[in-house]
Amino acid sequence: MRSLSIASTGMLAQQLNVEVISNNIANMSTTGYKRQRAEFQDLLYQELERPGTNSSDSGTIVPSGIQVGVGVKTGSVYRINTQGNLAQTGNPYDLAIKGKGFFKITLPSGEDSYTRAGSFQINATGQLVNPDGYTVAPGITIPQNSTSVTINSTGEVQAKVAGQSAPQTVGQLELNTFFNEAGLEAIGDNLFMETPASGTATSGVPGGTGFGTIAQGFVETSNVNAVQEITNLITAQRAYEMNSKIITTSDEMMRSVAQLR
Repeated sequence: MRSLSIASTGMLAQQLNVEVISNNIANMSTTGYKRQRAEFQDLLYQELERPGTNSSDSGTIVPSGIQVGVGVKTGSVYRINTQGNLAQTGNPYDLAIKGKGFFKITLPSGEDSYTRAGSFQINATGQLVNPDGYTVAPGITIPQNSTSVTINSTGEVQAKVAGQSAPQTVGQLELNTFFNEAGLEAIGDNLFMETPASGTATSGVPGGTGFGTIAQGFVETSNVNAVQEITNLITAQRAYEMNSKIITTSDEMMRSVAQLR
């Protein structure tokens, strides 16, 4: 019976759907997290009678034919890169992006990665780093005798040094954009890697054309909507139950056939 295998593909699809939703809910408090959505596609069809074929010698055409589907498959799991809310932290090294763009993070391997999570700190030498100690490109060092640090909306970093009345500029942050942000590869730790699907990174100054601005003392929260995710979870659960019911019904039909005498 085709219904057994069809229902099994439906259960597997809804299982993946629940896994994606659960990951969204688990990351509700993750800085800069972008929620994901599972997209499904129908599988190939078995054509018992092809639509459009001749049904007689007089040239009559079969209007719809007989096509029987064999189930569902996962088409993709993609990110929805909408802007999250900004939460004030008071930490001068916390930076949020308002609009498009990613911070560039240099990995220990020398490769470039990208993030929206601007929970930055300074290390023992005064260099601006992410929570794992990876350098925030292009590499900004805060003087050891700084009394305050100001980062304006265009990414200019200024430090007020003890004994000097005027602040000094110590660096310029940059942002990076991608033509297809959904094509970035997530590697964990709030980091993404460039892929052929995302296109190459375009770097620029915050506030420039096509780039967002920076808010100091804020972080971008997750864009997960708890109510929407719970609703999606209930829908996925009911769909899973209905597919399992199909298997139960098919089993009962096979039992009826087996008991025929």
